[in-house]
Amino acid sequence: MPSTPRAIAWFSLGVALAAGGPSLHAQRPASSSQAVAADTLSATAKPAPPDSLVTPARPVSPPPATQSPSRTWYERLSLRGYAQIRYNRLLETNNQLVCSQCDRSIGNNGGIFLRRGRLVISGDVHPRVYVYVQPDYGTDAAGVQHYLQIRDAYFDLSLDAKKEHRFRIGQSKVPFGFENLQSSQNRLPLDRHDGLNSAVPNERDIGVFYYWASTTARARFKTLNDSGLKGTGDYGVFGVGVMNGQTANRPEANNSLHNVVRLSYPFRLPSGQFFEAGISGYSGRFVVPSRTAGVRVLPEYTDERVALSFVWYAQPFGVEGEYNWGTGPEYQAASNSIDERSLQGGFVQTMYRWRTHDQVIQPFARLHSYHGGKKMEQDARRYEVHELEAGVEWLPIPNFELTAQYTMSDRVFEDAATVGNRQKGNFLRLQAQFNY
Repeated sequence: MPSTPRAIAWFSLGVALAAGGPSLHAQRPASSSQAVAADTLSATAKPAPPDSLVTPARPVSPPPATQSPSRTWYERLSLRGYAQIRYNRLLETNNQLVCSQCDRSIGNNGGIFLRRGRLVISGDVHPRVYVYVQPDYGTDAAGVQHYLQIRDAYFDLSLDAKKEHRFRIGQSKVPFGFENLQSSQNRLPLDRHDGLNSAVPNERDIGVFYYWASTTARARFKTLNDSGLKGTGDYGVFGVGVMNGQTANRPEANNSLHNVVRLSYPFRLPSGQFFEAGISGYSGRFVVPSRTAGVRVLPEYTDERVALSFVWYAQPFGVEGEYNWGTGPEYQAASNSIDERSLQGGFVQTMYRWRTHDQVIQPFARLHSYHGGKKMEQDARRYEVHELEAGVEWLPIPNFELTAQYTMSDRVFEDAATVGNRQKGNFLRLQAQFNY
């Protein structure tokens, strides 16, 4: 019978092995071929060099985990967003100069302002179904702050496995123009220009849209959107659809729908330079939502436009421009009425993209004008806008951007209560943007 110490030693060794102690095989020295293979792997597994062309404009999401069949639909959704905080009154020369379509904190009584606060819930809940819901906790159309509302709530139904053909159903951006489709998270100037944004204020409506884009074009749209080159994202090479026509978060006001069509292609030169050219248009009948008592108004108005767009992406120098022509409601002081009138407007912008010390600095300048009515505003206000903006966007880290923009503006905007109203002035604007 073994002695007590020897029994205790054997018992301890048995417990250690049962508990998953070190394997005897693990203690063997590696063969020479195994050692060489390990050294080769260690020497070649170096971090990839940074992309010389593009830098992410916001945090890059980690690669998705492999989806098992048992994962439920809500486990396939992701959450991201951004917030913008502004102050617009530095070096201000005229506090009566305002722009309700642009930013309601411009001018008299404007202070530090939460312009946008977005949360995006999105994901492929099925190989053929994509969900996108974007609430905003910024400001509503009446200027009420910290107001939660839906900006987007749409569903993409793909007709093929490559997702080259798809229907988009719900409230989403209307495929008209370029800057309207560009996210405010990516745009260089602080506000969209009056010319095309007056066509679709808030850029969105409830509708059904068909989009087509080849696999190559879809990959380019993704690169331009995710890389910091300020693309629009994938709204197809060709898009066509119908929508209510009264713009986002508003009920339909007549018995007819608006029609829209857009064609845009992202070209890539052998040098790697991207440029995009497009044409778009829409038509419908519009009901003016806000008019003063005593102003003569028609039940409906012709609402139609056509637009041309061009973008030479900043690699490092870029040029962007678009212009539109059309017909819409517009206030006329001489007759105290809202009439159907022709309209036109657009912009040209230059920009430069400079990368240094893992930071991105992008100076820009934009000249834009607009002559026509704004259908969503009181009495379909008449506008004559001439504006020059120059600024710089600084991206020190992916999660934070700081933009400074100096604006020189000359605006005529009149309705029944403000006939002959013309305001000129300059002001410096600051915006802090947080990407998450």
